[in-house]
Amino acid sequence: MTPGKLWMTTTQRHIKGLGSALAVMLLAGCSSAPNESAAPKPPTVDQTAPTSQTCDASAVQYAIGAPFDEANLATLEEQSGARQVRVLRPGTAATMDFRDDRLNIHLESNDMIEALRCG
Repeated sequence: MTPGKLWMTTTQRHIKGLGSALAVMLLAGCSSAPNESAAPKPPTVDQTAPTSQTCDASAVQYAIGAPFDEANLATLEEQSGARQVRVLRPGTAATMDFRDDRLNIHLESNDMIEALRCG
């Protein structure tokens, strides 16, 4: 290889290296530092706060085995202190969310009350 060609090869390598470094610097300039004040701080949870269970299923356990109808629905709701009542028949789909103000009335296939639970 002649000295002229060696110089061009070395120079070309340096230019390619500088080109790569320049491209990295340009791309780095496009990014911005994260804005610390943009995201709100997460809320704090007070683990010592008492839970306010408003449903008391023990107050209505006497109704297990009794026939269910719309007339005793209001009575069970009032006596349990629940704000909401959900009637669950066999095969009924239900969400798994827990609500301490809800009375779940589980029925047998003949509409007899099988279980009464809060949640």
